[in-house]
Amino acid sequence: MWPRKTHSGGRRRAVTDHRRPRRRGQGELEALVLSALREAEGPATAGWVQERLGGDLAYTTVITILTRLLEKGAVGRERVGRSFAWTPASDQAGLAARKMRKVLDAESDREAVLASFVTGLDPDDERLLRELLGDAGDAVDG
Repeated sequence: MWPRKTHSGGRRRAVTDHRRPRRRGQGELEALVLSALREAEGPATAGWVQERLGGDLAYTTVITILTRLLEKGAVGRERVGRSFAWTPASDQAGLAARKMRKVLDAESDREAVLASFVTGLDPDDERLLRELLGDAGDAVDG
């Protein structure tokens, strides 16, 4: 048998990758938007956030993410003219604590969840938690 000829005169054509760019998850986008807001020197508009993120997100996507974050209590907003200026409600630690409380609030047996959480901590974290709880108890007593 004779070798088959290709239409390009025997040369192979490069295959172009037409796949879509990797799609980011909702949590990743929320983290990016929150990070941008924390870098602002004050309340920031959705347009500013969009520009800060390099403009690869649509303006409507930024608004959707900010609205979701508002519903979660992670950001606040104030009316400025016909739009809003947005601010982060807390730092990363405060946001993580809010998520932990939300998970705890969704469970019916809070004692079991807390006990399981504490017994799963490494010794340094358990010691830190005991110190924090001791400090909180001292503040209530004093």
